[in-house]
Amino acid sequence: MNFQPPGVQAYRDAWPEIAAGVYLHPSAQVIGEVMLGARSSVWCNSVVRGDVNFIRIGADTNIQDNCTLHVSHRRESDPEGAPLAIGDRVTVGHNVILHGCAIEDECLIGMGSIVMDKAVLEPRVLLGAGSLVTEGARLESGFLYLGRPAKKVRALTEKELAHFAYSAAHYVRLAGEYLKKA
Repeated sequence: MNFQPPGVQAYRDAWPEIAAGVYLHPSAQVIGEVMLGARSSVWCNSVVRGDVNFIRIGADTNIQDNCTLHVSHRRESDPEGAPLAIGDRVTVGHNVILHGCAIEDECLIGMGSIVMDKAVLEPRVLLGAGSLVTEGARLESGFLYLGRPAKKVRALTEKELAHFAYSAAHYVRLAGEYLKKA
């Protein structure tokens, strides 16, 4: 077996697949059937646990401090269970819980938010801090959602839409600085 960073471990025979340029903070835990895309980052005390289903995280995506990413298992009544899929250039704020959902490209998930099983955030959704996306909900591209449960508030401005790429690029640069010091 090749060297694995601290906090990276197999579940059964499934080891995480970590692409080039990924930054994992030493306190992060990445377990099981997890794929991390190029230049993504998982920050302090976050847990990415792909033990009973898979987790896919795209390129240039950042999972900030104290996040919990998990899945729901496959079973007879639900053969697919609820895997977790996160697209490219996604910013996941501090203390977020993502459970068995789909977050498409260039979304920003505000601090302390929760997204439940089989919910889908289409590309370029801004989910305000502290929001709750209920099981099976679908959030339409290009809008701000806020609340518990999350409700569509308004269309995003051009400045807000441009911020998705800026935020992702900022974290790619920051992770690169950490990697240089490692």
